[in-house]
Amino acid sequence: MSTEAYLGIDIGTSGIRGCCINDNADEIINVQLAFDSNPPDGGRNEQDPNIWLQQLDYLIIEITRQLHQLATRYHIKAIAIDGTSSTLIACKRDGTALSPALMYNDQQSQKQAEIISRFAPAETAVHGATSSLAKALFLLEKNPETEIFCHQADWLAASLTGHYGISDENNCLKLGYDSVNQVWPDWLQNNTENIVLPEKLLPQVVAPGAPIGNVKPALIEKYQLAEDCVVIAGTTDSNAAVLATGANQIGDAVTSLGSTLVIKLFSDKPIFEPKYGIYSHRLNNHWLVGGASNSGGNILLQHFTQTQLNDMTAQLKPDQPTGLNYYPLPATGERFPINDCNKQSKIEPRPVSDVEFFQGLLEGIANIEAEGYKKLEALGAASPKRIFTTGGGNKNPAWKQIRERATGIDILSAAHSDACYGSAKLAKQSFFKAVNN
Repeated sequence: MSTEAYLGIDIGTSGIRGCCINDNADEIINVQLAFDSNPPDGGRNEQDPNIWLQQLDYLIIEITRQLHQLATRYHIKAIAIDGTSSTLIACKRDGTALSPALMYNDQQSQKQAEIISRFAPAETAVHGATSSLAKALFLLEKNPETEIFCHQADWLAASLTGHYGISDENNCLKLGYDSVNQVWPDWLQNNTENIVLPEKLLPQVVAPGAPIGNVKPALIEKYQLAEDCVVIAGTTDSNAAVLATGANQIGDAVTSLGSTLVIKLFSDKPIFEPKYGIYSHRLNNHWLVGGASNSGGNILLQHFTQTQLNDMTAQLKPDQPTGLNYYPLPATGERFPINDCNKQSKIEPRPVSDVEFFQGLLEGIANIEAEGYKKLEALGAASPKRIFTTGGGNKNPAWKQIRERATGIDILSAAHSDACYGSAKLAKQSFFKAVNN
């Protein structure tokens, strides 16, 4: 007798990771493979997508090999893939790549971005040279024979099913998709600049978690998958990481305490405020809204080594606020929760004690987090009820106490934060929904 397993795959700029979970969402396999990638060169960051296909093949073979070594016999019933947002490829209708993949941070589309700025609505996510739309116009100019545009996640998913030209609405947001009305907007074909992106080049858009096709029979046999294994529409890597934490209800929030401070919140209504860098993704029948401050771990590492931070953590006194009222930034400028390109870092006066200074920095970042959630509420988002935390700062219990005092909200450590685990949950959720219907 076999037991179902659900595979989530996360592909980034330098590696691919797969995670299998069971019906209880327990992680049973986690495999990571690295591949070579070059750093951006003068704003250019391209990759050969065919290398991704090789890595996907290696990954699934290794995962199924490890599955079959377990005492319990598992068969993979559903697969979901997430990828980097706005990574785009020009393709033939059969999926043949006509161009290298322009990666999420590729900046070659400056001319196209300037044109887009003159006709695209301000509240859309298509502005800037890194948007999928700017890249699409750039690629179309170089490859007029293009028949379909594919994002990283949906191109790999289609390699398993053979059904190219289907994408999820999260990945399509920066291509211009109107996620509120769930349509491709008219201004992509009718605008003052006479820029036309034919709708036949745009993918069919489905919700993250929607079934998009069964794995091809030859691959079912090659990978020893369940005979009816289905591929599920994925999402972006950052959204998959949110799903991994367990956040899934209105009022659930996720704070990532990495080099920068990123907050996301499930709300009952979308918010689009480009001046604060706020866009909204439809996910799990809710809206995921968020923003990113320039504050975060980078400012700590400007003043202390990681060893010093580790040593001082045990000496923090979170029940004794310093009252230093810092606004710590690594450089001039802030976007969220304050939009001010001239915003100065405030980290004075500096006390004699390094521990007190460290605590003052942590309190400052916690206050920015609290103001961030207040800003989302002021713009119409739901009130946060609980905050899941990911990133290196998640390991600091004193900081947790400082943050709970600043936000007045329960802070929870996320048991999982890997995007591949979030995609595996998306696959499992979709499979269960199909069975129950």
